[in-house]
Amino acid sequence: MTLQELKYLIALADYGHFGKAADACFITQSTLSTQIKKLEDFLGVTLFDRSLKRVTPTPIGVEILSSARRIIEEAEYIRARAKLTQNPMERTLNLGVIPTLGPYYLPQALTLVHAQHPSLRLLLREELTPKILEHLENGKLDAALIALPIFDANLHIEPLFYESFFAALPAEHKLAQKTTLSVSDLANEKLLLLDEGHCLRDQALEVCGTGSRGREEVRATSLETLRQMVSMGLGLTLMPALAVDARLRTSAASLVSRPFKTPAPGRTIALVWRKRAPLPQTFLALAATLKAHLPPEVQAV
Repeated sequence: MTLQELKYLIALADYGHFGKAADACFITQSTLSTQIKKLEDFLGVTLFDRSLKRVTPTPIGVEILSSARRIIEEAEYIRARAKLTQNPMERTLNLGVIPTLGPYYLPQALTLVHAQHPSLRLLLREELTPKILEHLENGKLDAALIALPIFDANLHIEPLFYESFFAALPAEHKLAQKTTLSVSDLANEKLLLLDEGHCLRDQALEVCGTGSRGREEVRATSLETLRQMVSMGLGLTLMPALAVDARLRTSAASLVSRPFKTPAPGRTIALVWRKRAPLPQTFLALAATLKAHLPPEVQAV
């Protein structure tokens, strides 16, 4: 049993198709099939159910796959540790980011990181939080910018900043006459929320109360869609401070934003990575750089 065979095992599980997995491994489909069968013969078990449309790990295959991922990660850790004499910021990172943060924070953050660490290459992947956590676990992502809370003992969590929420409402709305709002002001209003899977949706429900579920009439897939719906007078919503600065402050008169009274509701954004990830110095330095140059719309934590 070799590391390469374990990599083939992981690829087939991830792609669920011999041809796609073979392409990803830069080998022929017949070679991949032979190597998987060789591994099954060595272990004396069937690792994949080939009768389904998508090739799926068997129950024992799932267990072995989990161990294989850990072994490959440990091997990568050993390789990285052997290169500790090199610059830990001279590498490529696959970075995940939630959609409600990426468009509003990344342009500034990436410019800053490139200036501070020109040899660090960031490959970005915008995903919802559940998918980001899945990709962190299986190694498809090295780190991620997400909103807390996150409950995973295998992840290192480095809080970066606290981002307050603002109320976004039609300009003609009665609440637009106020300079600041209380959360209770939203109690009987039509609340527009993001669709299931967005952490901002759960945070908005937590702020406004679970009774808000009965008041939501529209669900959107992005903050920009919510913004348009609010401007059309369909209801109001919550938006994080960076999105307010980027969009609402210069938007048409049909839409306004109002801050909440102190203590304002909001969310904490963190950089997270696997505790056993190689070269943790990279992530710590990246987090330190981001925390040292925060946008004026957020607060340090």
